[in-house]
Amino acid sequence: MDRVALRGLRARGHHGVFPQEREEGQTFVVDLSLGLDTRPAAAGDDLAKTVHYGIVAEEVVAVVEGEPVDLIETLAERIAQVCLKHQGVQEVEVCVHKPGAPITVPFDDVTITITRSRV
Repeated sequence: MDRVALRGLRARGHHGVFPQEREEGQTFVVDLSLGLDTRPAAAGDDLAKTVHYGIVAEEVVAVVEGEPVDLIETLAERIAQVCLKHQGVQEVEVCVHKPGAPITVPFDDVTITITRSRV
């Protein structure tokens, strides 16, 4: 299976369990790896036979900017389901970064990584 990857998609969302997170929001960063067979697209040099990663990026940002959820696990699941709606995408790995998580000790990042497939 081939991979189309998008790294560092940024959007502001209001996800989290604390009132301050819901009110103020924060930046979330999303990395995607889409599993699909790119041979038909390459053979015909045809965008219609692969995934349009620009559209995927817009849809993912819309999810992050959309309805708030408590957990980044839920956010990652919603993003995965949006990606799997694209014809040809058989598998997706989603990593959601929450670098502004409300943690009281020094840290660089908090992430959740999930893999989902059509099967």
